Amino acid sequence: MRNPLSNKIMGIQPSGIRKFFDIVSEMPDAISLGVGEPDFDTPWNVREEGIYALEKGRTFYTSNAGLKELRIEICSYLKRKYNLLYDPINETMVTVGGSEAIDVALRCMVDPGDEVLIPQPSYVSYLPCAVMADAKPVIINLKAENDFKLTPEELEENITNKTKILVLPFPNNPTGAIMNRDELAKLVPLIIKHDLFVISDEIYSELTYGKERHVSIAEFPGMKERTIVINGFSKAFAMTGWRLGYACGPTPIINQMIKLHQFAIMCAPTNSQFAAVEALKNCDEDVDKMVEAYDQRRRYLVNAFKEMGLECFEPFGAFYIFPSIKKFGMTSDEFATKLLMKKKLAVVPGTAFGDCGEGFLRISYAYSIDNLKEGLGRIKEFISELESK
Repeated sequence: MRNPLSNKIMGIQPSGIRKFFDIVSEMPDAISLGVGEPDFDTPWNVREEGIYALEKGRTFYTSNAGLKELRIEICSYLKRKYNLLYDPINETMVTVGGSEAIDVALRCMVDPGDEVLIPQPSYVSYLPCAVMADAKPVIINLKAENDFKLTPEELEENITNKTKILVLPFPNNPTGAIMNRDELAKLVPLIIKHDLFVISDEIYSELTYGKERHVSIAEFPGMKERTIVINGFSKAFAMTGWRLGYACGPTPIINQMIKLHQFAIMCAPTNSQFAAVEALKNCDEDVDKMVEAYDQRRRYLVNAFKEMGLECFEPFGAFYIFPSIKKFGMTSDEFATKLLMKKKLAVVPGTAFGDCGEGFLRISYAYSIDNLKEGLGRIKEFISELESK
């Protein structure tokens, strides 16, 4: 019997995140600080709107591009929050989460052999999606000494005559790094000079802390026409299970993305789309409260790791912290595995997000302070035992 499976899909490794959570699910008393999912409930008025949509029988297909009312609200929101101007009819589409938008954008924009620049550590889907689109992923290894930001020098040295797309993953999962206006401005001349396109994953745009607020590279002169902005509702609005994202960009690209989405998906869940309209219109205060809570947890973790003697740069975005465990002489996977087995605490090895994540752990603070305290207590005990040997 012939092998029924594609060599391409067989060559892609499964997510390095899942291993630990599969074990946790079978381990009594184990806890996790690894899941990138808000611990808040979806705001009640959003849930109520989803329920109302079902009660009113709004269970039909929407247009392939998404509910028109939602696309209008998305564009209004982006203008209000980030000074981005998009046409809801021709430059906006609704997807099944931001992950579908990443996949569809890459498949619509590359031909076999085109190179896609992927800064790492970063979200686990970029590389396999590039491979599935028959592109060549080119990894840019971000450095801790640069706070895991992409520098113009790193960008320039990885560009070839086959480079077509730069994935810009900021605010960053797993490091929590952000790129401010001045830092993005330094990338723009290179992107335009080399005629690159950008897929800017801004799913954590609302979750920024300190003085620097999120800036989209699409706001810069000459960049809107070469950028696909990807965002969604999972993180800022605590709507992970609603599976709703969106993409905005130049009409010719969005049209092809809608075509592919049409054949693969048809449309995003209808009641989720009605609920998302409510989220965009009336949930600014809810988001602000969640951001305030995340910021409190963020500062708590930064201080706690300093007290433990672990090197850890201060993250200003998303809800992750990325401490270094290099001084213990173990790989990230070894450290995370022993921590899980000895202290029943799951964290994610940095290598789940690229080889340059070696020597680091991703810890999520999308958990209550009580859970974080319990988790950090177990880490502290584990480190004390290592240091006493």
